[in-house]
Amino acid sequence: MSATAAAPAGARSGTPARRPGVVLAVILVTQLMVILDGTVVNIAMPHIQQALHFTPSSLSWVQNAYALAFGGLLLLGARAGDLLGRRRVFVTGISIFTLASLLGGLAPNAELLLAARVLQGIGGAIAAPAALTLLMLTYREGPERMKALGYYSLISSGGGSVGLVLGGMLTDWVSWRWGLFINVPIGIALVFAARRVLTETEPETGRFDVAGALTSTLGITSLVFGFIRVAEEGWSSPQVLTAFAAGVVLLVSFVLIERRVSHPIVPLRLFKSAQRSASYLTMLLVVGTMFGMFFFLTQYLQGVLELNPLAAGLAFLPMTGLLFTASRIVPKLVARIDGGKLLLAGSTLVTLGTIWLTRLGSHSTYLHDVVGPLLLFGAGAGMIFIPLVGRAISGVAPEDSGAASGMLNVVQQVGGALGLGILVTIFGTASRNSTSTVPREVLVDGVHAAFVGSLIYAAVSLVMIIVTVRPWNWFRSAPEPVEAPVVVDSHV
Repeated sequence: MSATAAAPAGARSGTPARRPGVVLAVILVTQLMVILDGTVVNIAMPHIQQALHFTPSSLSWVQNAYALAFGGLLLLGARAGDLLGRRRVFVTGISIFTLASLLGGLAPNAELLLAARVLQGIGGAIAAPAALTLLMLTYREGPERMKALGYYSLISSGGGSVGLVLGGMLTDWVSWRWGLFINVPIGIALVFAARRVLTETEPETGRFDVAGALTSTLGITSLVFGFIRVAEEGWSSPQVLTAFAAGVVLLVSFVLIERRVSHPIVPLRLFKSAQRSASYLTMLLVVGTMFGMFFFLTQYLQGVLELNPLAAGLAFLPMTGLLFTASRIVPKLVARIDGGKLLLAGSTLVTLGTIWLTRLGSHSTYLHDVVGPLLLFGAGAGMIFIPLVGRAISGVAPEDSGAASGMLNVVQQVGGALGLGILVTIFGTASRNSTSTVPREVLVDGVHAAFVGSLIYAAVSLVMIIVTVRPWNWFRSAPEPVEAPVVVDSHV
């Protein structure tokens, strides 16, 4: 899933780094590690559940703990690089990420694994923005920067599929814990390399919006927690009601804080544009659909079709291959074709793919019933993200370009976590109400209900795109071409 970042604040100033090729290698490996960790544990979920005794609904926290911490603190991490120096912040983030990976691999119980995943998300949120800014500082405007950003985009779009396959290999051949341990030697090498080849940037003056970052992150986390607890305790549970109430209070507090602070982490003026707000909401829904598909299809492939972890990881390659191909082709198409047409076509394909997934049953097969939806998802999502990003950052004031593009990354992570939390509620309710006593059949019932929930997300996304792009106007006047954005970040 793609987001775009314009040149971050300060990216046009600073001392060029020594040995730019080595700097680029450090940044690309960092990006691969952060992207990869969003998916490397996905294939290992059934093994993690069995080893650490997660309930079916609480298992989603292995994914959500990382996504919420990463997405919720991403803008604060970018601000830290501005104020404290980007090399220092980058090294700190990688160090935290590496330590958290070690702790997660050693975790003897579910609670410590989730704590490690939160710490990983914090480390990633600190390191990732600084890495991108250091890339922009290393390569000046021109062909060299575009080439470097092309490599960055390649890693971003392909990192998710690498994580799925690598996670399957490590889980199948060694242990799910090595999906986390593998970050340790890489992280240590990155820290040493960064200290030798990266040039420190001059710290800027300003303030941290810590209150805004904490209230937004904790507010969304409370809502996700509430939805996941509904799956086990029902809507009338005091714990559930408390979580929802806390989430609402925290998010209202976040809005009030952002209206009053001098350096808000999210400038509320970004949402004055109806098109930009609709783009953010559409991104949130589309990513919720994709996260749900990854999470529940993984359960289905291993629990119903009885694929081993490696085969389950390889099973996603038709989709990720098309996503990767689209990341190379769609930027050229956007310059020639109205992005709204790509959005509409892509959203239609994702919706059709989701409808197909709702037909999965106990006797379905991979080639007949899974490959088709994956191809539709890959082609559809590949058409959606780049033009959607272009609409989200179109018309943004230069001083807000970093915040606008950063918000897309936040929306992706938060949308995935919140969307998955709601789908877990649907999954848990359907599993409890299943009339079967056979675990395989109960899983099929739960997965079917979750895909029906995903279909609602996809349908609402399609309706929003139709309302936003207004296809009925295409027959009245020729649309103006939209400049293709540079894709520099990605998450699935």
